[in-house]
Amino acid sequence: MEIKVNAPISKETATSLKAGDSVLISGTIYTARDAAHERMTRLHSEGEMYPIDLKDQIIYYAGPCPAKPGEVIGSCGPTTAGRMDAYTPELLDNGLGAMIGKGARSKDVVEAIKRNKCVYFGAVGGAGALIAECIKKAEVVAYDDLGTEAIRKLEVIDFPAVVLMDCEGNDLYEQGQSRFRKI
Repeated sequence: MEIKVNAPISKETATSLKAGDSVLISGTIYTARDAAHERMTRLHSEGEMYPIDLKDQIIYYAGPCPAKPGEVIGSCGPTTAGRMDAYTPELLDNGLGAMIGKGARSKDVVEAIKRNKCVYFGAVGGAGALIAECIKKAEVVAYDDLGTEAIRKLEVIDFPAVVLMDCEGNDLYEQGQSRFRKI
């Protein structure tokens, strides 16, 4: 069974999700990768506001390909979340509600997820062209000079994801591996 999730994500929704849940996300999400994370946290430490209001937002770790004529966006698959681990605790502490990526997270990120009652979703790597079909609108909202790594606002309908880590720190990667360690 897939759970419908609205974006931005409420704390009530985030805390109701469990590692392993399949979800369909609809609403507004933002893309940001390494360069955008580095810039926004550095500028914030220098006294500037974040380029987006982080409260309850979902950041998708993706750098979409350019759109072909007549399309909203090009292929838009997830990137490895660990690249953002140095910046993620700060963003979660400042209101970010969830992230979408692929791969395991650092201990500091796990602690920040639990502390802030957030969730980490996984999207299927290699399925960027299919994911792009869920994106109905895309616009650059910050750091246009970063090209594909610019921050984009996406309007999505039924974006498929899986809860990789819930707000209690339950980790689907660890749960899956533990079953095989018993064999």
